Amino acid sequence: MSDARDWLTEGLPHIWLPYTQMATASPPLLVTATQGTRIRLGDGRELIDGISSWWTACHGYNHPHIRAAVERQLASLPHVMFAGLVHEPALRLATRLAALLPGDLERVFFTESGSVAVEVALKMAIQYWRNKGQAEKQRIVYFRHAYHGDTFATMALCDPEEGMHTLFAGTLPDQIMAELPTDENLRRAFDLLLATHGERVAAVIVEPLVQGAGGMKMHDAQTLAFIAEACRRHQVLLIADEIMTGFGRSGRMFACEEAAVVPDIICLSKALTGGTLPLAATVARRHVFAAFLADDPAAALMHGPTYMANPLACAAANASLDLFEPSHNSPCLAQVAAIEAQLRAELEACRDLAGVADVRVKGAIGAVELSCQAGGAIDLHALRSRFSELGVWLRPFGNVVYLMPPFVISTGELGILTAAVRTALTERARTL
Repeated sequence: MSDARDWLTEGLPHIWLPYTQMATASPPLLVTATQGTRIRLGDGRELIDGISSWWTACHGYNHPHIRAAVERQLASLPHVMFAGLVHEPALRLATRLAALLPGDLERVFFTESGSVAVEVALKMAIQYWRNKGQAEKQRIVYFRHAYHGDTFATMALCDPEEGMHTLFAGTLPDQIMAELPTDENLRRAFDLLLATHGERVAAVIVEPLVQGAGGMKMHDAQTLAFIAEACRRHQVLLIADEIMTGFGRSGRMFACEEAAVVPDIICLSKALTGGTLPLAATVARRHVFAAFLADDPAAALMHGPTYMANPLACAAANASLDLFEPSHNSPCLAQVAAIEAQLRAELEACRDLAGVADVRVKGAIGAVELSCQAGGAIDLHALRSRFSELGVWLRPFGNVVYLMPPFVISTGELGILTAAVRTALTERARTL
Protein backbone atom coordinates (compact mmCIF):
# COMPACT_ATOMS: atom_id res chain seq x y z
CA MET A 1 0.00 0.00 0.00
CA SER A 2 1.44 3.38 -1.00
CA ASP A 3 2.05 6.02 1.63
CA ALA A 4 0.49 9.49 1.69
CA ARG A 5 3.36 11.04 -0.19
CA ASP A 6 2.85 8.64 -3.08
CA TRP A 7 -0.87 9.19 -3.54
CA LEU A 8 -0.52 12.93 -3.06
CA THR A 9 2.22 13.41 -5.63
CA GLU A 10 0.64 10.93 -8.01
CA GLY A 11 -2.88 12.28 -7.64
CA LEU A 12 -2.42 16.05 -7.87
CA PRO A 13 -1.53 16.00 -11.59
CA HIS A 14 -4.87 14.36 -12.33
CA ILE A 15 -7.35 16.66 -10.60
CA TRP A 16 -9.09 19.73 -12.02
CA LEU A 17 -9.99 22.22 -9.30
CA PRO A 18 -13.06 24.51 -9.46
CA TYR A 19 -12.81 28.24 -10.19
CA THR A 20 -9.02 27.88 -10.47
CA GLN A 21 -6.46 28.80 -13.11
CA MET A 22 -4.49 25.59 -12.86
CA ALA A 23 -1.46 27.00 -14.70
CA THR A 24 -0.62 29.42 -11.89
CA ALA A 25 -2.47 28.12 -8.83
CA SER A 26 -0.63 27.25 -5.65
CA PRO A 27 -0.96 23.64 -4.52
CA PRO A 28 -4.21 23.05 -2.60
CA LEU A 29 -4.02 22.35 1.12
CA LEU A 30 -4.22 18.70 2.05
CA VAL A 31 -7.00 17.92 4.55
CA THR A 32 -6.72 14.81 6.72
CA ALA A 33 -9.66 15.25 9.11
CA THR A 34 -12.43 17.59 10.23
CA GLN A 35 -14.11 18.01 13.60
CA GLY A 36 -16.50 20.66 14.88
CA THR A 37 -15.34 23.92 13.35
CA ARG A 38 -11.81 22.70 12.60
CA ILE A 39 -10.08 21.52 9.42
CA ARG A 40 -6.94 19.48 10.12
CA LEU A 41 -4.20 19.73 7.50
CA GLY A 42 -1.58 17.25 6.44
CA ASP A 43 1.19 19.38 7.96
CA GLY A 44 -0.43 19.17 11.37
CA ARG A 45 -2.02 22.62 11.42
CA GLU A 46 -5.68 23.22 12.22
CA LEU A 47 -7.75 25.95 10.59
CA ILE A 48 -11.00 27.35 11.97
CA ASP A 49 -13.51 27.10 9.13
CA GLY A 50 -15.16 30.47 8.70
CA ILE A 51 -17.27 29.57 5.65
CA SER A 52 -18.76 26.19 6.60
CA SER A 53 -17.36 24.45 3.51
CA TRP A 54 -19.22 26.60 1.00
CA TRP A 55 -22.01 27.33 3.47
CA THR A 56 -23.06 23.73 4.14
CA ALA A 57 -21.72 22.59 7.54
CA CYS A 58 -24.17 24.53 9.67
CA HIS A 59 -23.79 22.12 12.62
CA GLY A 60 -20.05 21.80 12.21
CA TYR A 61 -18.18 18.75 11.00
CA ASN A 62 -18.76 15.15 12.13
CA HIS A 63 -21.78 15.91 14.27
CA PRO A 64 -22.41 12.67 16.17
CA HIS A 65 -26.18 12.69 15.62
CA ILE A 66 -25.86 13.04 11.84
CA ARG A 67 -22.99 10.57 11.64
CA ALA A 68 -24.95 7.95 13.56
CA ALA A 69 -27.98 8.38 11.30
CA VAL A 70 -25.86 7.88 8.17
CA GLU A 71 -24.17 4.82 9.67
CA ARG A 72 -27.54 3.22 10.45
CA GLN A 73 -28.81 3.93 6.96
CA LEU A 74 -25.65 2.61 5.34
CA ALA A 75 -26.18 -0.75 7.04
CA SER A 76 -29.66 -1.22 5.57
CA LEU A 77 -30.20 0.77 2.36
CA PRO A 78 -27.42 2.94 0.87
CA HIS A 79 -29.26 3.64 -2.38
CA VAL A 80 -32.12 2.62 -4.60
CA MET A 81 -33.57 4.34 -7.66
CA PHE A 82 -36.45 6.71 -6.92
CA ALA A 83 -38.61 5.86 -9.92
CA GLY A 84 -41.43 3.45 -9.13
CA LEU A 85 -39.78 2.91 -5.73
CA VAL A 86 -39.76 4.98 -2.54
CA HIS A 87 -38.18 4.63 0.89
CA GLU A 88 -38.69 5.84 4.43
CA PRO A 89 -35.90 8.46 4.69
CA ALA A 90 -37.18 10.37 1.64
CA LEU A 91 -40.84 10.19 2.65
CA ARG A 92 -40.07 11.34 6.18
CA LEU A 93 -37.92 14.17 4.87
CA ALA A 94 -40.52 15.35 2.36
CA THR A 95 -43.17 15.36 5.09
CA ARG A 96 -40.95 17.34 7.43
CA LEU A 97 -39.98 19.89 4.79
CA ALA A 98 -43.62 20.45 3.90
CA ALA A 99 -44.41 21.04 7.58
CA LEU A 100 -41.48 23.45 8.06
CA LEU A 101 -41.94 25.51 4.92
CA PRO A 102 -44.45 28.37 4.87
CA GLY A 103 -47.88 28.07 3.31
CA ASP A 104 -48.70 25.13 1.06
CA LEU A 105 -45.21 24.42 -0.23
CA GLU A 106 -45.79 20.70 -0.04
CA ARG A 107 -44.56 18.80 -3.13
CA VAL A 108 -40.87 17.93 -2.89
CA PHE A 109 -38.69 16.97 -5.86
CA PHE A 110 -35.26 15.75 -4.73
CA THR A 111 -32.02 16.30 -6.66
CA GLU A 112 -28.32 16.23 -5.79
CA SER A 113 -27.14 19.85 -6.15
CA GLY A 114 -28.33 23.41 -5.87
CA SER A 115 -27.78 24.17 -9.56
CA VAL A 116 -29.97 21.22 -10.55
CA ALA A 117 -32.61 22.22 -8.00
CA VAL A 118 -32.85 25.58 -9.77
CA GLU A 119 -32.92 23.89 -13.19
CA VAL A 120 -35.89 21.81 -12.00
CA ALA A 121 -37.63 24.95 -10.69
CA LEU A 122 -37.24 26.59 -14.11
CA LYS A 123 -38.67 23.53 -15.85
CA MET A 124 -41.57 23.47 -13.40
CA ALA A 125 -42.34 27.15 -13.97
CA ILE A 126 -42.22 26.99 -17.77
CA GLN A 127 -44.14 23.74 -18.00
CA TYR A 128 -46.70 25.00 -15.47
CA TRP A 129 -47.80 27.64 -17.96
CA ARG A 130 -47.52 25.29 -20.92
CA ASN A 131 -49.79 22.80 -19.17
CA LYS A 132 -52.25 25.63 -18.55
CA GLY A 133 -52.33 26.52 -22.25
CA GLN A 134 -50.00 29.57 -22.03
CA ALA A 135 -46.89 28.23 -23.76
CA GLU A 136 -45.74 31.74 -24.63
CA LYS A 137 -44.75 32.31 -20.97
CA GLN A 138 -41.17 31.02 -21.18
CA ARG A 139 -38.88 33.83 -20.03
CA ILE A 140 -37.36 34.17 -16.57
CA VAL A 141 -36.71 37.47 -14.79
CA TYR A 142 -33.65 37.59 -12.52
CA PHE A 143 -31.77 40.37 -10.74
CA ARG A 144 -28.46 42.14 -11.12
CA HIS A 145 -25.73 40.53 -8.95
CA ALA A 146 -27.66 37.25 -8.97
CA TYR A 147 -26.04 33.83 -8.87
CA HIS A 148 -28.14 30.69 -9.28
CA GLY A 149 -25.68 28.00 -10.38
CA ASP A 150 -23.11 26.84 -12.88
CA THR A 151 -25.21 24.75 -15.28
CA PHE A 152 -26.24 26.31 -18.59
CA ALA A 153 -29.78 27.32 -17.69
CA THR A 154 -28.68 28.71 -14.32
CA MET A 155 -25.69 30.55 -15.81
CA ALA A 156 -28.22 32.50 -17.88
CA LEU A 157 -29.64 33.85 -14.60
CA CYS A 158 -26.31 35.17 -13.30
CA ASP A 159 -25.20 38.79 -13.66
CA PRO A 160 -23.87 38.94 -17.25
CA GLU A 161 -21.28 41.64 -16.48
CA GLU A 162 -20.17 41.00 -12.92
CA GLY A 163 -20.77 37.28 -12.69
CA MET A 164 -18.32 34.45 -13.29
CA HIS A 165 -19.94 33.25 -16.50
CA THR A 166 -19.24 36.12 -18.90
CA LEU A 167 -17.21 33.73 -21.07
CA PHE A 168 -20.46 32.06 -22.12
CA ALA A 169 -22.28 35.24 -23.14
CA GLY A 170 -24.04 34.64 -26.44
CA THR A 171 -24.41 30.91 -25.91
CA LEU A 172 -26.92 31.07 -23.05
CA PRO A 173 -30.72 31.38 -23.13
CA ASP A 174 -31.84 35.00 -23.32
CA GLN A 175 -33.49 35.91 -20.04
CA ILE A 176 -34.49 39.28 -18.54
CA MET A 177 -32.36 41.02 -15.92
CA ALA A 178 -33.91 43.56 -13.56
CA GLU A 179 -32.64 45.76 -10.77
CA LEU A 180 -33.67 44.80 -7.27
CA PRO A 181 -36.61 47.13 -6.48
CA THR A 182 -35.07 48.65 -3.36
CA ASP A 183 -36.56 52.15 -3.72
CA GLU A 184 -39.65 53.74 -5.20
CA ASN A 185 -38.12 54.47 -8.60
CA LEU A 186 -36.82 50.92 -8.94
CA ARG A 187 -40.17 49.55 -7.82
CA ARG A 188 -41.95 51.49 -10.53
CA ALA A 189 -39.43 50.21 -13.07
CA PHE A 190 -39.87 46.61 -11.93
CA ASP A 191 -43.63 46.89 -12.05
CA LEU A 192 -43.41 48.33 -15.56
CA LEU A 193 -41.11 45.49 -16.62
CA LEU A 194 -43.64 42.88 -15.53
CA ALA A 195 -46.49 44.85 -17.04
CA THR A 196 -44.62 45.03 -20.35
CA HIS A 197 -43.26 41.50 -20.49
CA GLY A 198 -45.62 39.61 -18.19
CA GLU A 199 -47.37 37.79 -21.00
CA ARG A 200 -44.02 36.14 -21.88
CA VAL A 201 -42.62 35.72 -18.36
CA ALA A 202 -43.01 32.39 -16.58
CA ALA A 203 -41.32 33.32 -13.31
CA VAL A 204 -39.19 35.73 -11.33
CA ILE A 205 -36.32 34.15 -9.41
CA VAL A 206 -34.79 35.83 -6.36
CA GLU A 207 -32.30 35.07 -3.60
CA PRO A 208 -34.32 36.23 -0.59
CA LEU A 209 -32.61 38.92 1.54
CA VAL A 210 -29.02 38.00 0.54
CA GLN A 211 -27.51 37.60 -2.92
CA GLY A 212 -24.70 35.17 -2.11
CA ALA A 213 -22.02 34.54 -4.74
CA GLY A 214 -22.88 37.85 -6.40
CA GLY A 215 -21.18 39.65 -3.52
CA MET A 216 -23.24 39.07 -0.35
CA LYS A 217 -25.56 41.91 -1.40
CA MET A 218 -28.36 42.38 1.11
CA HIS A 219 -31.87 43.79 0.79
CA ASP A 220 -34.72 44.19 3.25
CA ALA A 221 -37.92 42.23 3.76
CA GLN A 222 -40.01 45.03 2.24
CA THR A 223 -38.18 44.60 -1.06
CA LEU A 224 -38.87 40.88 -1.08
CA ALA A 225 -42.53 41.45 -0.19
CA PHE A 226 -42.87 43.93 -3.05
CA ILE A 227 -41.40 41.43 -5.53
CA ALA A 228 -43.85 38.77 -4.38
CA GLU A 229 -46.84 41.10 -4.60
CA ALA A 230 -45.83 42.30 -8.08
CA CYS A 231 -45.56 38.69 -9.26
CA ARG A 232 -49.05 37.98 -7.96
CA ARG A 233 -50.55 41.03 -9.67
CA HIS A 234 -48.94 40.26 -13.01
CA GLN A 235 -49.63 36.49 -12.88
CA VAL A 236 -46.00 35.45 -12.77
CA LEU A 237 -44.64 32.65 -10.60
CA LEU A 238 -42.10 33.47 -7.89
CA ILE A 239 -39.11 31.16 -7.36
CA ALA A 240 -37.15 31.62 -4.13
CA ASP A 241 -33.58 30.40 -4.34
CA GLU A 242 -32.88 29.63 -0.67
CA ILE A 243 -29.97 27.33 -1.38
CA MET A 244 -27.73 29.60 0.70
CA THR A 245 -30.16 31.23 3.14
CA GLY A 246 -32.30 28.19 3.94
CA PHE A 247 -32.05 26.41 7.30
CA GLY A 248 -31.35 29.31 9.60
CA ARG A 249 -28.50 31.18 7.94
CA SER A 250 -30.40 34.50 7.67
CA GLY A 251 -31.82 34.32 11.20
CA ARG A 252 -35.08 32.62 10.27
CA MET A 253 -35.48 29.00 9.24
CA PHE A 254 -36.14 30.33 5.73
CA ALA A 255 -35.39 33.90 4.67
CA CYS A 256 -38.74 34.37 2.90
CA GLU A 257 -40.46 34.01 6.28
CA GLU A 258 -39.10 37.41 7.34
CA ALA A 259 -41.23 39.02 4.62
CA ALA A 260 -44.21 36.68 5.19
CA VAL A 261 -43.76 35.54 1.58
CA VAL A 262 -44.80 32.13 0.29
CA PRO A 263 -43.06 31.61 -3.07
CA ASP A 264 -44.63 29.37 -5.67
CA ILE A 265 -41.45 27.29 -5.79
CA ILE A 266 -38.50 27.17 -3.39
CA CYS A 267 -35.03 25.70 -3.97
CA LEU A 268 -33.07 24.19 -1.08
CA SER A 269 -29.63 22.58 -0.74
CA LYS A 270 -26.31 23.50 0.97
CA ALA A 271 -27.15 23.05 4.68
CA LEU A 272 -29.99 20.60 4.00
CA THR A 273 -27.84 17.66 5.12
CA GLY A 274 -25.71 19.65 7.53
CA GLY A 275 -22.86 19.54 5.03
CA THR A 276 -22.62 15.76 5.14
CA LEU A 277 -23.84 14.48 1.76
CA PRO A 278 -25.06 16.08 -1.48
CA LEU A 279 -28.81 16.66 -1.59
CA ALA A 280 -31.15 19.34 -2.88
CA ALA A 281 -34.89 19.85 -3.09
CA THR A 282 -37.25 21.86 -5.26
CA VAL A 283 -40.54 22.31 -3.45
CA ALA A 284 -43.72 23.49 -5.18
CA ARG A 285 -47.00 24.85 -3.88
CA ARG A 286 -50.23 22.93 -4.32
CA HIS A 287 -51.48 24.87 -7.35
CA VAL A 288 -48.18 24.40 -9.19
CA PHE A 289 -48.26 20.64 -8.70
CA ALA A 290 -51.93 20.50 -9.71
CA ALA A 291 -51.07 21.83 -13.18
CA PHE A 292 -49.08 18.64 -13.86
CA LEU A 293 -51.99 16.30 -13.11
CA ALA A 294 -53.73 15.13 -16.29
CA ASP A 295 -54.48 12.05 -18.36
CA ASP A 296 -51.87 13.23 -20.84
CA PRO A 297 -48.40 11.72 -20.10
CA ALA A 298 -46.83 14.77 -21.71
CA ALA A 299 -48.12 16.88 -18.81
CA ALA A 300 -45.80 15.10 -16.36
CA LEU A 301 -42.52 16.61 -15.19
CA MET A 302 -39.84 14.84 -17.20
CA HIS A 303 -36.82 14.99 -14.95
CA GLY A 304 -35.11 12.29 -12.91
CA PRO A 305 -31.57 12.48 -11.51
CA THR A 306 -30.02 9.05 -11.03
CA TYR A 307 -29.21 9.62 -7.37
CA MET A 308 -32.30 11.66 -6.48
CA ALA A 309 -33.55 11.09 -2.93
CA ASN A 310 -30.46 9.06 -2.06
CA PRO A 311 -31.33 7.32 1.25
CA LEU A 312 -28.00 8.17 2.90
CA ALA A 313 -28.41 11.85 2.07
CA CYS A 314 -32.04 11.85 3.20
CA ALA A 315 -31.04 10.20 6.49
CA ALA A 316 -28.44 12.92 7.00
CA ALA A 317 -31.01 15.62 6.22
CA ASN A 318 -33.52 14.17 8.67
CA ALA A 319 -30.83 14.11 11.36
CA SER A 320 -29.87 17.70 10.53
CA LEU A 321 -33.50 18.78 10.89
CA ASP A 322 -33.60 17.02 14.27
CA LEU A 323 -30.95 19.44 15.46
CA PHE A 324 -33.23 22.40 14.78
CA GLU A 325 -35.90 20.97 17.09
CA PRO A 326 -36.09 22.11 20.74
CA SER A 327 -36.15 18.49 21.90
CA HIS A 328 -32.51 18.11 20.86
CA ASN A 329 -31.44 21.09 22.93
CA SER A 330 -29.69 22.58 19.89
CA PRO A 331 -30.76 26.24 19.80
CA CYS A 332 -29.64 26.83 16.22
CA LEU A 333 -31.53 30.08 15.64
CA ALA A 334 -30.36 31.43 19.00
CA GLN A 335 -26.82 30.56 17.95
CA VAL A 336 -27.34 32.49 14.71
CA ALA A 337 -28.58 35.53 16.64
CA ALA A 338 -25.48 35.43 18.86
CA ILE A 339 -23.20 35.12 15.82
CA GLU A 340 -24.96 38.07 14.19
CA ALA A 341 -24.42 40.27 17.24
CA GLN A 342 -20.74 39.34 17.49
CA LEU A 343 -20.15 39.86 13.77
CA ARG A 344 -21.74 43.31 13.95
CA ALA A 345 -19.59 44.32 16.90
CA GLU A 346 -16.28 42.89 15.70
CA LEU A 347 -16.38 43.64 11.97
CA GLU A 348 -17.43 47.26 12.40
CA ALA A 349 -13.82 48.38 12.91
CA CYS A 350 -13.11 47.35 9.31
CA ARG A 351 -15.39 50.12 8.07
CA ASP A 352 -12.76 52.80 8.78
CA LEU A 353 -9.91 51.00 7.00
CA ALA A 354 -8.56 52.27 3.70
CA GLY A 355 -9.81 50.13 0.86
CA VAL A 356 -13.04 49.08 2.59
CA ALA A 357 -16.26 50.13 0.89
CA ASP A 358 -18.87 48.57 3.19
CA VAL A 359 -19.51 46.19 6.07
CA ARG A 360 -22.72 44.13 6.02
CA VAL A 361 -24.18 41.58 8.44
CA LYS A 362 -27.33 39.47 8.22
CA GLY A 363 -27.86 36.50 10.50
CA ALA A 364 -24.74 34.32 10.48
CA ILE A 365 -23.37 36.14 7.42
CA GLY A 366 -20.76 38.87 7.67
CA ALA A 367 -19.29 40.61 4.63
CA VAL A 368 -16.60 43.24 4.19
CA GLU A 369 -16.71 44.73 0.72
CA LEU A 370 -13.39 46.02 -0.58
CA SER A 371 -12.90 48.93 -2.94
CA CYS A 372 -10.62 48.83 -5.96
CA GLN A 373 -9.06 52.26 -5.67
CA ALA A 374 -5.95 53.26 -7.59
CA GLY A 375 -3.09 51.13 -6.38
CA GLY A 376 -5.48 49.00 -4.37
CA ALA A 377 -6.05 45.99 -6.59
CA ILE A 378 -7.48 43.07 -4.66
CA ASP A 379 -4.99 40.21 -4.50
CA LEU A 380 -7.27 37.32 -3.58
CA HIS A 381 -4.42 34.82 -3.56
CA ALA A 382 -2.47 36.90 -1.05
CA LEU A 383 -5.51 37.32 1.18
CA ARG A 384 -6.32 33.62 1.16
CA SER A 385 -2.73 32.72 1.98
CA ARG A 386 -2.60 35.26 4.79
CA PHE A 387 -5.78 33.88 6.33
CA SER A 388 -4.29 30.40 6.35
CA GLU A 389 -1.20 31.78 8.09
CA LEU A 390 -3.51 33.30 10.70
CA GLY A 391 -5.08 29.89 11.37
CA VAL A 392 -8.43 30.38 9.64
CA TRP A 393 -10.05 29.06 6.48
CA LEU A 394 -11.58 31.96 4.56
CA ARG A 395 -11.98 32.19 0.81
CA PRO A 396 -12.79 35.74 -0.33
CA PHE A 397 -14.09 36.15 -3.86
CA GLY A 398 -14.53 39.14 -6.13
CA ASN A 399 -14.25 42.15 -3.84
CA VAL A 400 -15.76 40.54 -0.73
CA VAL A 401 -14.24 38.99 2.37
CA TYR A 402 -17.04 37.12 4.07
CA LEU A 403 -17.76 34.95 7.10
CA MET A 404 -20.43 32.24 7.26
CA PRO A 405 -19.30 30.08 10.18
CA PRO A 406 -20.95 26.93 11.52
CA PHE A 407 -23.70 27.75 14.00
CA VAL A 408 -21.87 25.77 16.70
CA ILE A 409 -18.82 28.04 16.64
CA SER A 410 -17.71 29.31 20.04
CA THR A 411 -17.39 32.98 20.90
CA GLY A 412 -13.64 32.58 21.10
CA GLU A 413 -13.34 30.86 17.72
CA LEU A 414 -15.50 33.49 16.06
CA GLY A 415 -13.32 36.13 17.66
CA ILE A 416 -10.27 34.53 16.05
CA LEU A 417 -12.01 34.69 12.67
CA THR A 418 -12.99 38.34 12.95
CA ALA A 419 -9.54 39.24 14.29
CA ALA A 420 -7.99 37.56 11.27
CA VAL A 421 -10.17 39.63 8.95
CA ARG A 422 -9.23 42.85 10.76
CA THR A 423 -5.53 41.94 10.72
CA ALA A 424 -5.38 41.02 7.04
CA LEU A 425 -7.37 44.07 5.94
CA THR A 426 -5.36 46.39 8.18
CA GLU A 427 -2.19 45.07 6.55
CA ARG A 428 -3.74 45.60 3.12
CA ALA A 429 -4.79 49.14 4.05
CA ARG A 430 -1.16 50.05 4.85
CA THR A 431 -0.19 49.26 1.26
CA LEU A 432 -2.79 51.52 -0.35
